[in-house]
Amino acid sequence: MTKQEIIAKVNKLIAAPSCNANLKAAAEEYVKVQDKKSAEALVKSLEENVCSLDEVLGFFESEAGKKFFGAEKAAEMAKLGHEKKSQGEKFCFCPACQAGHVIYENKEAL
Repeated sequence: MTKQEIIAKVNKLIAAPSCNANLKAAAEEYVKVQDKKSAEALVKSLEENVCSLDEVLGFFESEAGKKFFGAEKAAEMAKLGHEKKSQGEKFCFCPACQAGHVIYENKEAL
């Protein structure tokens, strides 16, 4: 990926409603500064926050997930997660994790 493509992907991550505050702050700092320190902080935050599909499936199917999303929505998301997993997906399907995974896989472009 080019630097411009990676910045576009970072902006997509920032705009994702599913992006948590810590990851969003690291991404915003990277876009603002674009130096080695901010790139390293973004990579660290991606490592801590981009979820595997197994991690989110565990949450969707847990009591905490049912309480957070509501039982019906949690079941719907778990079903979608299992479909994605059967298609070979390895990472959470939310917009933040999808963008974050691409950024992480192309971290040398940061």
